[in-house]
Amino acid sequence: MTAAQADPVTTSVLEIDSPRVEDGAAIWRIARDSKVLDLNSSYSYLLWCRDFATTSVVARDRPGGDPIAFITGYVRPERPETLVVWQVAVDDAHRGRGLAGTLLDALTLKVAASHGVTTVETTITPDNVPSDRLFTSYAERRGANLDREVLFDAGVFPADSGESHLPEVLYRIAPVAA
Repeated sequence: MTAAQADPVTTSVLEIDSPRVEDGAAIWRIARDSKVLDLNSSYSYLLWCRDFATTSVVARDRPGGDPIAFITGYVRPERPETLVVWQVAVDDAHRGRGLAGTLLDALTLKVAASHGVTTVETTITPDNVPSDRLFTSYAERRGANLDREVLFDAGVFPADSGESHLPEVLYRIAPVAA
């Protein structure tokens, strides 16, 4: 089986699969409970599972079980060789086992094979040390270049939202081959 097939990849204790609409509620809860991600509406996670399932992954601790971790992503329309990783989260009970890195590797292989992706982009706030480590080690494992630049300065976020927002730093990792 290749990474591009719709069939899930199963290890002895872990299944990596594309999300299904019925996974949306669990993904929303994992994002909410992370306490670090910008939480989107529950509706948006349902749409994500429907419209971007081929560029996203979930991990299940047993075949057919509920998600315990996820990565949502999409291919940039104006740069179809680029996968944008939107959110990465692991349920608290499953953290510290390298699951995010395993999912990122699986997602990249899947999307590189199916879409010809050669570049991964994500944004990370300066205070998000775990995400910085995840993507820095990912680039190192791949022997890829990692470029960083501020994509969205704090001043472009809505001032009337009641919350301040740190800048979002763009991480561009290339090349990432299948």
